[in-house]
Amino acid sequence: MQPPADHPPILKSRIGVLLVNLGTPDAPDVKSVKRYLLEFLSDKRVVEIPTLVWQPILRGIVLNTRPKKSAHAYSQVWSEDGSPLAAITKAQARALQVRLGDTAVVRHAMRYGKPAMAGELDALMAAGCERIMVAPLYPQYSAATTASVLDALAAWTLVTRRLPALRTLPPYHDDAGYIAALHDDLARQIAALDFTPEVLLLSYHGMPERTLYKGDPYHCHCRKTSRLLCESFATSHPGLRIETTFQSRFGRAKWLEPATDTVIEAEAAKGTKSMVIAAPGFSADCLETLEELAIRGREQFEEGGGQQFAALECLNAGDVGMDMLEALVRRELMGWV
Repeated sequence: MQPPADHPPILKSRIGVLLVNLGTPDAPDVKSVKRYLLEFLSDKRVVEIPTLVWQPILRGIVLNTRPKKSAHAYSQVWSEDGSPLAAITKAQARALQVRLGDTAVVRHAMRYGKPAMAGELDALMAAGCERIMVAPLYPQYSAATTASVLDALAAWTLVTRRLPALRTLPPYHDDAGYIAALHDDLARQIAALDFTPEVLLLSYHGMPERTLYKGDPYHCHCRKTSRLLCESFATSHPGLRIETTFQSRFGRAKWLEPATDTVIEAEAAKGTKSMVIAAPGFSADCLETLEELAIRGREQFEEGGGQQFAALECLNAGDVGMDMLEALVRRELMGWV
């Protein structure tokens, strides 16, 4: 049967995949960073302090001091393509689209900033996607990351009349393909260095220690990723010492330890001369890897007496990382395709 002449166009039913990463300011300037931090640090999943207590601190102190420092940091890693995180996540979505072909429509979004999740979900719906998988690009689960993405997805469903069937990508911290991809890519980068490192630091984004005791599995997921990587490197690099650390402390609360900057300084002080550092919890290079680790980490190590230092790249949109991501997505789409 043909629909009436004035009936809206009927689109072919399709499947959508939305890759989601944390977010970034629109530009490396104080105004843009302030706007980004307001959204990011107002998320109750990120800062678990009562609103009446936290908002005066955020608006009266944090947003009047931190944006200038953060804008300077962003300016050191900004490129013609903009924020590294935004550019790489966009490249990952494009590469995955090529790999999936007509199987699915692939888009990307940021939890904070642009492109916003709601707009990208609307775009997938407009393209005829009646089944959508949302893929948070966080290997290790945390309420402040993965759960926050799911919060935004839930908020979108509350204001959307016609909803698609929905799936989400689960954490993949111990997935065999993820561990193999990390090992192979890090080993390749280490082999390309002009020195042999004594120690490899696996640096994960930090979280307040209290989140562990509240039931957040993030710390356990990070430790398991490290353990599995250590097992892989024990065969390929038997002389390489591997340590797990946590970076990006913020505020006065006690955070997960050991802290990355403290360990870097301690290693240099005790005579370690060569070090490499990797960030397995980041799917794409960003401010925390390119400025905090690659720039400030090197400065700390060399000022302490270290001589050879390298910050290794994340999986990004390289073939090894995209092979892994494609495999994860195809597995989670089973039954739909």
